[in-house]
Amino acid sequence: GPPGLETQWREIDNLNQQQLRAGDSWYLLDKRWYDQWKEYVHAGDQNSSSYPGKIDNTELYEDLESYHLKERLSENEDFVLVPAEAWHKLLSWYDMMDDQPPLERKVVDLPSTVKVEVYPVEIYLCLSSNMESTVSACFSRADKIHAIHQKIRQHLNVSETAESRLWMRSTDTSSERLRNLNMTVLDACLSSGMTVIMEIRNADGTWPTSRPQIMRNSADEDSYRGPPGVCGLTNLGNTCFMNSALQCLSNTPPLTEYFLRNSYLEELNFTNPLGMKGEIAEAYADVIKQMWSGRHYSVVPRVFKTKVGHFASQFLGYQQHDSQELLSFLLDGLHEDLNRVKKKEYIELRDADGRPDQEVAEEAWRNHLRRNDSVIVDTFHGLFKSTLVCPECNKVSVTFDPFCYLSVPLPVSKERVMEVFYVSLDPTAKPTQMAVADVFNHRFYRIYQADESLSCILDRDDIFLLLVSGCVDQEGEEVVMAIYMRERSHYRDYGSGSNSYSTSLFGHPLLISVPRAQCTREDLYQLLLKRLASTEEGQSASGSTDTNSQDATDGDQSAGVEPSGKEEEDEDEDEEEEEEAASCAQANKRLPGRRRYTERQKKALFTIQAVNSNGTTERGMGEADGGFSFSSQPYIAIDWDPDMKKKYYNENEAEKYIKHQSMDVPHQQITVQLQECIELFTTVETLEEENPWYCPTCKKHQLATKKLDLWSLPEVLIIHLKRFSYTKYSREKLDTIVEFPLRDLDFSGFLLKKTVNSTEPPCRYDLISVSNHYGGLRDGHYTSYARNKDNGQWYYFDDSKVTYAREEQITSAAYLLFYQRQDKIRQPSVPPPVPSSSQPENHVSSQTHDGMDGASSCVSMETD
Repeated sequence: GPPGLETQWREIDNLNQQQLRAGDSWYLLDKRWYDQWKEYVHAGDQNSSSYPGKIDNTELYEDLESYHLKERLSENEDFVLVPAEAWHKLLSWYDMMDDQPPLERKVVDLPSTVKVEVYPVEIYLCLSSNMESTVSACFSRADKIHAIHQKIRQHLNVSETAESRLWMRSTDTSSERLRNLNMTVLDACLSSGMTVIMEIRNADGTWPTSRPQIMRNSADEDSYRGPPGVCGLTNLGNTCFMNSALQCLSNTPPLTEYFLRNSYLEELNFTNPLGMKGEIAEAYADVIKQMWSGRHYSVVPRVFKTKVGHFASQFLGYQQHDSQELLSFLLDGLHEDLNRVKKKEYIELRDADGRPDQEVAEEAWRNHLRRNDSVIVDTFHGLFKSTLVCPECNKVSVTFDPFCYLSVPLPVSKERVMEVFYVSLDPTAKPTQMAVADVFNHRFYRIYQADESLSCILDRDDIFLLLVSGCVDQEGEEVVMAIYMRERSHYRDYGSGSNSYSTSLFGHPLLISVPRAQCTREDLYQLLLKRLASTEEGQSASGSTDTNSQDATDGDQSAGVEPSGKEEEDEDEDEEEEEEAASCAQANKRLPGRRRYTERQKKALFTIQAVNSNGTTERGMGEADGGFSFSSQPYIAIDWDPDMKKKYYNENEAEKYIKHQSMDVPHQQITVQLQECIELFTTVETLEEENPWYCPTCKKHQLATKKLDLWSLPEVLIIHLKRFSYTKYSREKLDTIVEFPLRDLDFSGFLLKKTVNSTEPPCRYDLISVSNHYGGLRDGHYTSYARNKDNGQWYYFDDSKVTYAREEQITSAAYLLFYQRQDKIRQPSVPPPVPSSSQPENHVSSQTHDGMDGASSCVSMETD
C-alpha cells in the first residue's frame, strides 16, 4: 500500500526539487488533480473527502480519441511537471484513468536554456514509393533520427533487413538527406509539419532517386543476372587508375562482406574532423552494392568520382593518376569515416628505452587502437619495428608503427639500356656540338644541359642526339633554335565570317644554330630550306631507301612544280631573280622524298612562326624590327600548307633511320623474386639529408641509419611494387621482371614476432587480386585481375569489360598485389562457371588475354 500522507508529501516534494538534466523524462499532471492531491495529503486524514482518486488528465487533451494535447497550455495554470520517479510513485499509489496515455516529456538542451519539452515535434512519415500515404508521429527534440527510422519500419511494415535511407522534406520541392542516424531531431532542424521519407534500396544496388546510367539499355540491364561482383566500371575519362583500385578492393572478401551486411551503417562517423563526414564510405558502399547485386554488366562510378575529387583536389578533373595514390587516399578515407573512436585522445609516444620488443609492440598496438579502430584497421593494418641508430653517439631508438600496405623497392642495377636517335647535320663532317633532347608527341619535352647526368634522362620517350652547327658564343652571338614541323588545316569561322586555320605537329623536331644577326624571317627561311635539304641528303648518304629518285631526275619537272597561276616563264630573267637563284643553289637538293625547290619557285614552301615549347602560337609572339626577338630558349614552327607538304615533304622518308649494330644485341632483362624486394625493404639504410633524425642524446639532427622490420601482419596484405621513381631531377618507370607466388607466400622468415603457440595466425598468404599498369609514365593504362570470393574464378577487369582469366595469365604488369592470409580464405560457396561462347558479348566470355607461360604457383611480370 501507499505510505502515510506526510511521507507521500515529503517524498514527492523532495523529488520535485531536482534539477533539469537533458535527456531526462518528466510528466505532465493536470493542475486540478495535483492541487486536490496536495489538499488531501496536507489534511492528514486518509478518509478525507478531498481524496483525489485516479490520476486524470482529461482537461489537458483536445479530445479523448487522439489524445492530442491542447494548444497553448500553461505550466502551473493548466498542468504541473513532475520528474519520472515522482510520476511512477504517484502512479503506483493512485493509478490512472483507463486508456489515458501518460504524458511523458523529455528535457532538451536548447541553445539558451534547458527545459521540459511540453509540445514534441509532430512529423509525417511515408515511403518514397507511396508518398501520398502518410502517418503522423510525435518525437522529442532529444530523440535520435534512429527513433524515426525505427518508427517508420514499424508503422509502414518495412523489413528490418531492407537497407534504407531517410530524407526530410519541408516543402513540396525541397528535400534533404538525413544521413546521421545518431543526430538528434533538434540538431537535424526537424519541426512539426515536416515529412520524413524512407527510401528503400533496389535489388540491383541502386537507389530509386539516383539510378545511375548503365552500360546496356534498361531492358537488357533489368533482365540481366550474372555472378555477383563480376561487373565492369565505366571509364569516365582517364579513370582506369580508379577502376583498377576499386576492383581490387571490391574483391577483398572481408571488406566487401562488411558493406554487403550493412555493418557500415552503424559505424559511420559523422563527427570525425579527419574524415569525410561519412560521404566517402557511403559513396563507396553504393558502388559495391551495385557491383555485387548481379544485375549489372557495368556501372558508372560517377558519384564516387565526384566525392573523391571533392575531398581530394588532386583527383579533380580527368587526368591520369596513380592507382596506389588513389588506394592510399581511399583506405584512409574509409578508415576515418568508419572510425569507431568518436573522440581521439592525446597519447604521448614512448621510446623503447631497452624494454623487450614484445612489451613495446603490444603498447604501440594498444595506443593505435585507442585512436584508430575500424574495419580498415581490422583488415589491412599491421605493425613495423623501426630501429634508428645515431652515427655519432650510437644512440638506438626503437619504435613500433602501424602500416596499411608495404611499399617495397625493386633491386635494380644502376646500368640502363637506352635507345638514342642520332641526327647528323652533315654525315661527312666531324661533330662540333651535340644536344641531347627528350622528344615526345612531335615536340621537345626537354632539352638537356651538357653538365646533366644520364640518370636525369626520362624513361620510355624518344631520346635524340642532335648535331648543332657552330658553337654558342659566350657573348650570345649564336642562337640555338628548336624547330617544330606543323601542318595547317584551313576552316571557315562562321562566328566571325572569316577564314581561319588550326595547326597540328608532325615529324621529328630539329635543333639549329643561327647567328643572332640572321634571325630575320627571310634569313631563317633560307637556312631552314638548306637544313631540310641536308637532312634528306644525309639520309641518302647514310643508305636510307630512296623511293622517289625517279621524280628527282626526270625531265624539266626536276626543276619543281610551278605555283598555281604561273604563266610561261620569260626567257629574260632580271638581275634580282639571278641573285635569288644563286642564294638557292645550295638548297637545290631534294626535300625529303620529293621534288627539288628551285629559284623559279616563287611561292614559299612554308611559313615561319615563333611558338612556345608546346608548339603553339601565343599572343605577342612574332617579329621585332624585322627579326625574331627571344628572351630564352627560342622555338620556331615551320608551317606547311597541306598541298605543299604533300608535294615536297615525304614524312615516311624523313623519319627513316638506320639501326646501329648494338641494337641487334638482345637485351637481357633482370628477373627478381618478390621475396628479394621484401628483403631489400628490411635492409639497413642511411637517412637522406632532406629527412634527418633528431637525436635526443646529441640534441641535433643526424643522418642516422634506419632499419624496418615486420612485427605483425594483417589479414589482407597489400604489397606496392615501387616501379615509379620521382625526384626533382628525374622520373622513370622500372621494367624489372618480378616473380611472385599465387599461393603460399611465406612470411615466417621476415617476421620478428615468432609464433609461440598454435593460437597465433599463420604467416602464409594467397593472392586474391592484382592492379596492373601497362605502358610508360605519360601514356599508361591500368587494369586488374581478381579472384571472385563466391566462386573462386579469376577474372580480368579492363574498365567496363570483364573476361575470364587463367592463373597463368596473371603476368606482365602487376603493380599492386593483394594477398589474403590462408586461414581467412573461405572455400567458394558456388561452383566456378565454365567459360563458354554463350556468355554475353563484351562481358564475361571465353576470350582471354595473352600472358606469359608459367606454373600456376608462381608467375612473372614486367611492364610493357
